[in-house]
Amino acid sequence: MPRQLIDGRLMEADATFASIDPATGEVLGHAPDATEEQARQAVAAARRAFDTTEWATDTERRYRCLDQLHHALVEQREELRELTITDAGSPRMLTYGAQLDEPIELVRYYADLLKNHSFVEDMGVVEFQGQRHHRWVEWEAGGVAAAIIPYNYPNQLALAKLAPALAAGCTLVLKAAPDTPLVTLALGEIVADHTDIPAGVVNVLSSSRASVGEVLTTHPDVDLVSFTGSSPTGRRIMAAASDTVKRVFLELGGKSALVVLDDADFRAAATYAAYMICLHSGQACAITSRMLVPRRHHDAIVEQVAKRLERVRVGDPNDPKTYMGPLISERQRDKVDGMVRRAVADGATLVTGGRKLDHPGFFYAPTLLSNVDPDSEIAQEEVFGPVLAVIPYDDDDDAVRIANNSVYGLSGAVQSAHRERALAVARRIRTGTFSINGGNYFFSDTPFGGYKQSGIGREKGVAGLEEFMERKTFGEVVDRAAESST
Repeated sequence: MPRQLIDGRLMEADATFASIDPATGEVLGHAPDATEEQARQAVAAARRAFDTTEWATDTERRYRCLDQLHHALVEQREELRELTITDAGSPRMLTYGAQLDEPIELVRYYADLLKNHSFVEDMGVVEFQGQRHHRWVEWEAGGVAAAIIPYNYPNQLALAKLAPALAAGCTLVLKAAPDTPLVTLALGEIVADHTDIPAGVVNVLSSSRASVGEVLTTHPDVDLVSFTGSSPTGRRIMAAASDTVKRVFLELGGKSALVVLDDADFRAAATYAAYMICLHSGQACAITSRMLVPRRHHDAIVEQVAKRLERVRVGDPNDPKTYMGPLISERQRDKVDGMVRRAVADGATLVTGGRKLDHPGFFYAPTLLSNVDPDSEIAQEEVFGPVLAVIPYDDDDDAVRIANNSVYGLSGAVQSAHRERALAVARRIRTGTFSINGGNYFFSDTPFGGYKQSGIGREKGVAGLEEFMERKTFGEVVDRAAESST
């Protein structure tokens, strides 16, 4: 049975909960079901490691440990790949990108950043009241971090918090998602067995109890909270953290729009739309789940998208040719199916899909809804499933208005034959990331995050490092200015 990492020790719990293989519906294994007391022990260990060791100030040691972690992840890559496929239901092909290989290189990025990044900003010298004052800013570790992740991309989400937190000099408690605990616990075992990261610096818990997350977000010894998940949960975490005025990073939901302008290549746009909505069965916060199309071309574009969705290979995630696997759970599949049924009742047209597939596990057909009301539930609420809503618009201004008609602002995309026209639309849509004609913005060095209720702060890149740091401003008298003659 996998073990939790608390204060440098791999520990089993008295109670466990089952982890289900979403492709089969069968029990994959059992994970420790951490208690509130174990969460407090993990926080205490992280607090002691931050306050009483040199971890926060020893940059060379942090580099060495991150380098060790990267090498260990590379060595354990294939075992992690198999576990990710079964624990998350991820198609094998996706593990060669955002589900595993890219997150491993994110650790390399932050290790190398420690070698090249300056943690001091010189502000120069100014004269003030007859003296010369030198000012500078130093970046230092933010303290004890609580990191809470969801199930959809467990390696990416865990390492996008773990790596910058360690690079910054923080200590942390990482809580695995209850739907995908095994792969995150495996990361904890790699830290314990293959690195010199000191006891207490990294703690990894799994729990089915919401109360464990509450301990981590309210504990007075936690300095900052980094959370990825739904917007409703993010709002509750923000409120809970306010009692102790913790810093919070929130990467939350999305309802991103793909705007297809009337001069776009409609076939290319249809391919992009189908590819995105089926990526990991639509279980991604930044996917473009709304497709905005010119009203006069609506039916032709819908036909193109439907053809592509019907050709998507759905099945066993172990098969290298499978593009789309299962949803994470029966609960999630029921939620998706309920939203589709309500959308049709609200007047949307079901073009294809809209049904549970007759497979073991939790599979749902790629689904296309057309003539969707932009104010309807299916156009406003995050589905987290392979459901694309096509919304007609009248002109560019109307498209921008519909795209911005959302409480979310995580991502978006535009397709056009003319770059300047595409950019003009993109710059008017209030989101934290944007794709122009299929361009990819998701790399280790590029910040990722959203506007509005899609979150606060940025992950990855230098911005992701700074989320785990504090600025300290210094002023020092360097000499007395020459007295002015009278």
